[in-house]
Amino acid sequence: MSKKLNTTDATLLVMGSMIGSGIFLVSSEVGRSLTSPIWWIGTWILTSFLTVTGAYAYGKLSSKFPATGGQYIYLKEAYNPLTGFLFGWTTFLVIQTGTIAAVAVAFARYTGFIWPDYINDVPMIGNYITSQQILAAILIVILTGANLKGISFAAIIQNVFTVTKIGAIVLIIIIGLFVGIQNEWIHFNNFFVEGNTLNPLTNKLEYVSTTTLLSIFGAAMIGPLFSSSAWNNVTFASQDFEHPQKTIAKGLVYGSALVCALYLLTNIAYLAILPLQGDPNGTTSYLRGIMFASQDRLGSAALQTVLGNIGALVMAILIMISTFGCNNGIILAGGRLFEAMAHDKLFFKKAAEVNQNNAPAYSLIIQGIWSILLCFSGSYNSLLDFTVFAILLFYFLTVLAVFNQRIMQEKLAFKDQLLFATYLILLLLISINLLYTKTVPSSIGLGIVLAGIPFYCVMKKREIN
Repeated sequence: MSKKLNTTDATLLVMGSMIGSGIFLVSSEVGRSLTSPIWWIGTWILTSFLTVTGAYAYGKLSSKFPATGGQYIYLKEAYNPLTGFLFGWTTFLVIQTGTIAAVAVAFARYTGFIWPDYINDVPMIGNYITSQQILAAILIVILTGANLKGISFAAIIQNVFTVTKIGAIVLIIIIGLFVGIQNEWIHFNNFFVEGNTLNPLTNKLEYVSTTTLLSIFGAAMIGPLFSSSAWNNVTFASQDFEHPQKTIAKGLVYGSALVCALYLLTNIAYLAILPLQGDPNGTTSYLRGIMFASQDRLGSAALQTVLGNIGALVMAILIMISTFGCNNGIILAGGRLFEAMAHDKLFFKKAAEVNQNNAPAYSLIIQGIWSILLCFSGSYNSLLDFTVFAILLFYFLTVLAVFNQRIMQEKLAFKDQLLFATYLILLLLISINLLYTKTVPSSIGLGIVLAGIPFYCVMKKREIN
């Protein structure tokens, strides 16, 4: 297949896959866990370091293995086919499809801001099926159909929507900076206040020890880490790019760094407009603050505070565009990963086939079906809890691979060794903390990874026979 995408496309695909729902939703949840602004913004600063460092490491690997499948290829070559399979297995079951489902649910949640009587989280069938979940499923069907038309068509959609949603973030930043100047940055007066957390049972602030606060900080990073994930998706479609050895590496670093900068500025804008601490019973978006934004729709709450209901409506529409474009990029990349696995006889045989548009049709369809089922499995935050631990596990293994001189064919520079070692230590500490603080969802995520081992053995035995 002719390579049609360039560095700009790679950068926009990275940005488009990263910018989805998280930046407009998760900061409220983080605010309820960490009620001090310095600790609250600290989760985003640390996430930025981890994200850009990880993207830099993946860029080094992509220059050595510019084949379709990306991270799957890196893990297979650095360790063994089983490790590559477990990544693909977990990506299919929770990482890629769980992310698609979570972003689709977020799209539906913001649609509900416009039509609350029709799109909401009120159960329609039993205690499970809601109109939000149904709309999320419809979105996945539409975007899967668009990707069946081929990489060029999908890339056009991606670029248009990425530019639009970057505009939405820039709008919040500009308005936030203006408001901050006007009110003399009043919400930053207690920026370094002692760290507390909110007791969800009493809705009261509680003082906790430094050790406990550090543990809460690690758990609170689930939202920011999820919001900053999916940048690695561009590696799955490496062969769709011109000169992938250089294009992918540049796109990874440029795209992830730009998004992290935008995220930090967006949170500063939120704090410029709204107080971090608020009243859950507040009658206005300002009184509810960042912590208690209605259904965590912080983007709309910020603009509603400044511009009234019109501002909230405009923001909801822009965020719908953002989540739409984000899911398009994630769906686009996922199909290429499963295609690469099928070529290695580690996935459904038909997943290796492409249609007349050179799109891996079967891969895209089964990815879409499983994502739709996950839409009905739980809430947005539940989907985050299940996916983040698995994401971190494979981030760790992949970045560790850059120390492997056999596959890299060169020794890392000392500064890179120090950088990546710091990354790995931090990631390990966060993962251990998640197993402690989010034991059930993290254990389920780990269990899903390990459950792939017997399936791998069955598939290899079948191949031998």
